[in-house]
Amino acid sequence: MSRDISTHLSETLSKRIMLLDGAMGTMIQRHKLEEEDFRGAHFEMHPHLLKGNNDLLSITRPDVIEGIHSAYFEVGSDFATTNSFNGTRIAQADYQMEAHVRDINFYAAQCARRAADEWTQKTPEQPRFVIGALGPTNRTASISPDVEDPGKRLVSFDDLRLAYKEACNGLLDGGADLLMIETIFDTLNAKAALFAANEVADERERIVPIMVSGTITDASGRTLSGQTVEAFWVSMMHGQLFSIGLNCAMGAKDMLPYIKRLDKVSTRLVSAHPNAGLPNEFGEYDQTPEQMVAELEPFVAGGHVNILGGCCGTTPDHIAALRQLADRFVPRKLNSEEQAA
Repeated sequence: MSRDISTHLSETLSKRIMLLDGAMGTMIQRHKLEEEDFRGAHFEMHPHLLKGNNDLLSITRPDVIEGIHSAYFEVGSDFATTNSFNGTRIAQADYQMEAHVRDINFYAAQCARRAADEWTQKTPEQPRFVIGALGPTNRTASISPDVEDPGKRLVSFDDLRLAYKEACNGLLDGGADLLMIETIFDTLNAKAALFAANEVADERERIVPIMVSGTITDASGRTLSGQTVEAFWVSMMHGQLFSIGLNCAMGAKDMLPYIKRLDKVSTRLVSAHPNAGLPNEFGEYDQTPEQMVAELEPFVAGGHVNILGGCCGTTPDHIAALRQLADRFVPRKLNSEEQAA
């Protein structure tokens, strides 16, 4: 990312609330894709079943992924989040796809880049940007998987660092403007990702704004590894963050108290992209755009956020409604070090 883009983002976010996109998985499910869609011509002979490995679709069905990005841009999203949530060799090991991690991230960024460039050309007054998504992986560096062996770990900090570094390089090579370490349930995992992202930026001698978004897992108000939002901020604040926020796990109504607390302590931009409510007994999300807007209005009316979007269950209809909501309010003002102390 050039210094000019980074400056542009900061200037824009001082004037208006910018919008993330909504759920990628929810939109992919609408296409009713089968095994052959995930295999394409690239992985016909792969020995493991691939259906459900959504990250592969950036390679095998780029038309689907680019179309989803375009649908979110059409309703006013400023950012496309790449289809790379499980794009690390740690997560891809479940499908025996470790060797293809670089391509997964590169082509995910390319799909988003093409859509962003197309919409920037259509609406030059609203340039669009690509966020390279770095998910939490399916391993935790802080918690033992065996109650009888508290010291046991399935992944180390260095395993995570190297896996994230590989993903970061693929995303940036493919055209990502920013990186987002998202849906973080384990702060040690996030620290490894943050270390890797900054290491890659240093090696490339370029400015790469880094977003971090944690997940509160239950009513205790803590991440799975046990941190409050204040502790999560203190653990992340050293990493030259562009923004910090929360996503997933809960709907907007339940997320609001924790966003308010993060707003008080953070000296960086604050983001929020909650689920469309809580899942029903079938694991589906029923919250309408109107209901979501009603729950998110206190986020913007109270001046608590700079960046808004949707996570699980959200669609272009939800993001269109959030665009109208966000445009009615001014963004959160950044705290000084003294105010956040």
